[in-house]
Amino acid sequence: MEHTPRGLAPSTRILLTIAAAVVALAGLHAARGVFGPIALGAVIVIIVLPLRAPLVARGWPSWVANTAVIVAAYLILAVLLAMLVFAGIQFGHLVAEYLDDLRRTVDDLADRLTDLGVTSSAADDATQWLDPSTLVSLGTKISGTAASVAGAFFFVLAYVIFMAVDAARYSNARGLFGATRGVVIDRATAFNDGVRRYFVVNATFGAIVAAVDGLALWLLGVPAPAVWAILAFVTNFIPNIGFVLGLVPPAVLAVVVGGWPLALAVVAVYCVVNVVLQVLVQPKFVADTVSLSLTLSFASVVFWTFVIGPLGAILAIPLTLLFRTLVLEPDPGAGWLRWLSGDPAARDLERGPEM
Repeated sequence: MEHTPRGLAPSTRILLTIAAAVVALAGLHAARGVFGPIALGAVIVIIVLPLRAPLVARGWPSWVANTAVIVAAYLILAVLLAMLVFAGIQFGHLVAEYLDDLRRTVDDLADRLTDLGVTSSAADDATQWLDPSTLVSLGTKISGTAASVAGAFFFVLAYVIFMAVDAARYSNARGLFGATRGVVIDRATAFNDGVRRYFVVNATFGAIVAAVDGLALWLLGVPAPAVWAILAFVTNFIPNIGFVLGLVPPAVLAVVVGGWPLALAVVAVYCVVNVVLQVLVQPKFVADTVSLSLTLSFASVVFWTFVIGPLGAILAIPLTLLFRTLVLEPDPGAGWLRWLSGDPAARDLERGPEM
């Protein structure tokens, strides 16, 4: 009797895939201090790379066009780093100035809840969002992100130099290998375009939200409105939950300096401005830009933040797009997974028998 070789059972393949994914993600987590800045540097390069082609087309020397790309990348990082450093310094001053007042506010609120018959543990849970450690934790995250951006300066420098050397060769890839590797080149091009459009959309909405929030906080008399405007801009790059992260610190500070009426006014402003723009309008533009479902966008923030730290929240969408480009798109049998992820182009790739 002739035996034909059989592949691994589906359950075995699934277990091996999960095991390999766990090992790979554990390695990324262990190397997050290196991987995070490299990923940020790569994203910055992807954003500014299109500047090179029109300059070369106008007759500029290749080295001048490459220098323009380097300068543009460093300008973006310099502005981002300057904003984070400014916000971190001002935030430290705020914590030092209002920490005692915040503690008294927390204690007074806990006492009032206890007088109303609320148990001590329940009162502590209710006032936890006002705890000073909330602000300290935010400051730590801002400092960590600033450190990652500073580290990205060096990685971008090396990355762009290597890119400048190979840019001319890579630009001819479609002409040389389009007939045999056209699909791969198309995937890489689509990924780069998606990342650029995503950050353009988020930067545009973030600037609008930051300007409106900062002006409103200034009119309401909340201290350091520029800090909270910067926070609103940065958290706008965090899908779905960025609104909450940007709201809590100024609302907590408003309780301290102006009581609950001022805090409610801050919450009302953020709900009107941020919910309309970030929750109702922006997700539609983002979904059309990168074709990711809202559920996957939210889950990716939690996942990549766990893997590589606070910077993962900002890079969650590009990293998820990269995974889909490298793992799902080359697999002809993964059309349904691509469709579940929000890719409308995948619905025609795999059709099962109609029941």
